[in-house]
Amino acid sequence: MILCMPWSACALFLSVMAGTTLALQAKAQTCGANAQSPIATDRPQITSSSIVVPCGSLQFENGVLETANGGQWTFDIPETSVRFGVASKTELRFTTPNYFYNDDTASGFTNGFGDLTLGFKQQLGPTRGGFNVSLIPSVSLPTGANLISSHGYDPTVQLPWSHSLTKNWTVAGMFSLMWPTQGTWRNLTGQSSVYFDRQLLPPWDAWVEYSGAFPQRGSPQHIIDFGTSYKPTPHQQLDFHWSFGLSSATPSHSIGLGYSVRFQLIRRR
Repeated sequence: MILCMPWSACALFLSVMAGTTLALQAKAQTCGANAQSPIATDRPQITSSSIVVPCGSLQFENGVLETANGGQWTFDIPETSVRFGVASKTELRFTTPNYFYNDDTASGFTNGFGDLTLGFKQQLGPTRGGFNVSLIPSVSLPTGANLISSHGYDPTVQLPWSHSLTKNWTVAGMFSLMWPTQGTWRNLTGQSSVYFDRQLLPPWDAWVEYSGAFPQRGSPQHIIDFGTSYKPTPHQQLDFHWSFGLSSATPSHSIGLGYSVRFQLIRRR
């Protein structure tokens, strides 16, 4: 996949990897201090996690999604996000291109891979008020199929947060700004989300989420999302979610399944 990138994307990727190596060398004595903490994933909610993966940890988040919109069904796989902790509050992020399969290509849709995304997460919390907050800048690269790719370098900035209400209840949300390329111009889009999570058992959670996206050009997109996650081990997670649109600009429904796992590559010396 790297061979298909423009030279500027390759330069960006190589510079990030070089910086990662230097950062890990500098942090070798402290990396692995939080290796036993339970896995915390960005999926399957729209809201990303407000905390980073532990330093020296490599986390894979994967899934499959079925979406229905106006009688058209689309399958999206593998939904793989790779997160690598390079410091106590910093991680690198890489989202692999998803493959989109449409059941009726005669309707004008096509099959193929989407764009890949590079970014990082910087954890800013916890604050004195008990809020965890992170900043996530990222950019998607135009590596996808001709009729699926945006054909632009599209930046996104996200600010996820979370706060424990009680022992078993947590509230979380995220504010986002996106600049997706649509044709010959960018459509500035603001998005906000909030969800409530209930811990049913120590390894089992359920949640409900609302998300609203408000593009500069086009109709608002409102979504309600329900889901549950189960951790068979501290470093593995299974998840299921179901969402439906509350406005005409959103798909009628989506159903997704996922599996995430974390490995500790660097242990504390």
